[in-house]
Parts: sequence; C-alpha cells; structure tokens
Amino acid sequence: MSSLLPGGAITIAGKRVSRLGLGTMRLTGPGTWGAPADPAAATAVLRSAIELGITHIDTADAYGPHTVEDLLRRALRPYPDELLLATKVGLIRPGPNLWRPLGRPDYLRAAVEACLRRLAVERLDLCYLHRIDPAVPLADQVGVLADLVAEGKVAAIGLSKVTPEQIGQARVITPIAAVQNCLNLDEPDDPAVDYCADNGIAYVPYRPLNAGRLAATAGVEKSLGWLLALGVHVAPIPATSNPRHLATFVRAAQTAAGGMR
Repeated sequence: MSSLLPGGAITIAGKRVSRLGLGTMRLTGPGTWGAPADPAAATAVLRSAIELGITHIDTADAYGPHTVEDLLRRALRPYPDELLLATKVGLIRPGPNLWRPLGRPDYLRAAVEACLRRLAVERLDLCYLHRIDPAVPLADQVGVLADLVAEGKVAAIGLSKVTPEQIGQARVITPIAAVQNCLNLDEPDDPAVDYCADNGIAYVPYRPLNAGRLAATAGVEKSLGWLLALGVHVAPIPATSNPRHLATFVRAAQTAAGGMR
C-alpha cells in the first residue's frame, strides 16, 4: 500500500494514510476570509487530491471561518473510508488576517459540535487544539477534548504550534496523536520533531514550502524531500488552490520517497 501513496505511508490517529497530505488554508478568500474566488477550482483541488492518492486532508474551523469545512462536505461526502480528515478548533476570527486563541472548555466543546455538523460526520478523525490559549489552563483545554474522545465525538487529539514541554504536559492528561508545527527549509529548527519521533507522535509540518516561496528558490522536490527525510513520523501538508501545483507536490513526494528506499 505504501508505494501507492504520495510520500509513502504513515499511521495517524489509527489510520494508515499518505505521508503527503493536503492543507486547505488557501481554499478561502484573501486573508483566509470568506469564500474562495473560484469555488469550482477549490472543489477540483479537493477531488484531485483523492484521485492522486492523498488520504490525509487537514482543515480548521477558522479557515473562512467555517468556509472550508462546508466546502469539504460538499466536495467529498460521502468520504472515502481511507481518508483521514483532520480539523482544528481554538482560534476565533475577528476579521481577515486576524486570529485570536479562545480555549474556554465550553467554547471548544461548542466548536467541536459545530465541526461535526459542518463536516456531516458523527466523529472527528483527528481534532487539533489550534492554539493554546494563554488565558486558560492547558489542562482545561486538553481536558475537554479528552472528554469528547470519551464521548465518541473525537477519535484522536492533536496539538498545533507547541513546544515539547507543552506536548508533555498534554500527554499527562490524554494521548496526543499528532503535532502540527511550522517547519521548512527557511524555518528549519523545531525541537518538537525529535520529541515526536521519540514518543511515537506524528509530526505534521504546516507551511512546508513557506507559503510557496521555497517552490521558487529551493524547489518543491528538495523542500518536501528534506522534510520526509527527517523521519518516518513526518507528514507534510502543503496547501494550494491549484490542481496543477498539487500534482507537482505529489510527483515530488513520490520521487523523494523512492530515493529513501
């Protein structure tokens, strides 16, 4: 199976999926706000990802906000059994390009319930705490997600933009399936990479091409290959609104994975 998946295969939240995933932050309007300029093209990107063998798609309730979750439901439901559909809660959007953490347990619970409705699923495959809210104890934020796992509404929990110390604090409360931090050739240092390798946690680098800049400088193949070579636990999620770019990502990941055999 792994040879057929872009970048090879990885197990995240109990599912064996492609190491190359798709980030969906660009499937909105400017400032990650509102609907995309071309909804048909955004739908085409999502459907192309499945056709190209990508089985890990990452989104968030804050993208739009809510826009991409609605788009995913319309484009892909009924979802393929092999698809890992990850979303994130814990950021609110006062306006375009504005992001604010909100980690009150009642809000996080309501946000998960809303994600379930927008995605039209009974359980979220993987739900990240999008950001730790410094105004709320971490134990309270992670604790309510653990409660939702116990209730069957979330299958697995992830953390985003966190340090090894924060991951360790969260793991005292509940298992952590994945960590999503920024990592790329321009921003190459994150101690969480090794922490995740040592503790059996999937590491999901967002902005792996540095918002497209590395595609023009280092190149897609070198950039994704560098990430994939960091360890079998690393699963990058480049974002694009262009099906042609997505096909380029898949070819680059396949080439990089083949060179690592």
